[in-house]
Amino acid sequence: MNLDFTPEENAFREEVRAFIKENYPAELRKAQDERRPLTKEEYLLWHKVLAKKGWVAPGWPKELGGTGWTPTQKYIWSEETAKADCLPTLPFGLSMLAPVLYTFGTDEQKKKFLPGIYNGDVWWCQGYSEPGAGSDLANLKTRAERITADDGKEYYIVNGQKTWTTLGQYADWGFFLVRTDPDAKPQSGISFLLIDMKTPGITVRPIITLEGGHEVNDVFLDNVKVPVENRIFHENQGWTCAKALLAHERTGIAGVARSKRNLEKLRKIAGTERSDAGGSLIGDAFFRRKVAELEIDLTALEFTELRTLAGESSGKGPGPESSILKIKGTEIQQRLQELALEAVGHYGAPFLRDMTGHNLGIGPDYAEGLAGEYFNGRKTSIYGGSNEIQRNIIAKMVLGL
Repeated sequence: MNLDFTPEENAFREEVRAFIKENYPAELRKAQDERRPLTKEEYLLWHKVLAKKGWVAPGWPKELGGTGWTPTQKYIWSEETAKADCLPTLPFGLSMLAPVLYTFGTDEQKKKFLPGIYNGDVWWCQGYSEPGAGSDLANLKTRAERITADDGKEYYIVNGQKTWTTLGQYADWGFFLVRTDPDAKPQSGISFLLIDMKTPGITVRPIITLEGGHEVNDVFLDNVKVPVENRIFHENQGWTCAKALLAHERTGIAGVARSKRNLEKLRKIAGTERSDAGGSLIGDAFFRRKVAELEIDLTALEFTELRTLAGESSGKGPGPESSILKIKGTEIQQRLQELALEAVGHYGAPFLRDMTGHNLGIGPDYAEGLAGEYFNGRKTSIYGGSNEIQRNIIAKMVLGL
């Protein structure tokens, strides 16, 4: 296998580096450096820059606004944005809903929704998980009853609760899985609806996580009226859309490029001389071995991701193999967080922060926020389908067991 980049690919890398250096929003960089919660507007600053450039949706078909990049160019893009610590674009519209829309949606639905996703004018959230249906998603209870209104139009009346809705407090629209046939087998009676979050009957309630952040929410739907035209694909066949969306989500969760960057950060932390530790932690053979083992696993995952990208370039969308990326990618992310916290020792304790989460001046700056990242990172092996469920998918769909 030839691992060298061509002159054209190296030129593309330089183009990407120059673009990031010249165009990454200074306001967003400042907010990231301050490690404070971002506003809705700040989340979208980089998205809008990329949309104007035409680089916001590398995975989309070119005729719909995609870049037409090769798998290697996509790889280079992910590497360079990670190295530059660019804020990732929000996945809910761009890489989760959009593939469902342009694969299963009508021409009218594509025309109505894709431009807003591309330009960052419409913020989307995901309504999948419920209090009693997480990894067992087909067990969802949110009900949608079809009616004909007095105006002659058909609607769904939706009732139920969704949970762990990431950044739902900012969302303009959401894509929801709902049960439209309560008598069918679980996976056969589900439909995929697009719902305006300003519709009467929707309540978004915050869930404050262990590190004190407001990232996820409960969403309650009380007699929410949704036009039938907002259903994607056929009634009771939304599970087909759900599986396609989850495959794209799992591929993105792997986060290989960002894990490579975080590995370098870990090396710097562990290589820092500390008087209280009698030297640098990287000098400890046991710790150094754990870092080396992690790097080997990350390299193997990187090649797996490259094979997946190559498959996409030939017109093959992500399949059950994306479960492999999801499992290994999230395990590596969690191990990186654990080793980073181990490297800073007691300086990583959350009680060394003030009420806003900022360092009280006790200990090195690089220790700030690591405990919060560790706590928040426990979720990665659960969302997008827990890693236990992913192993079942691999056993059945890949290994044929």
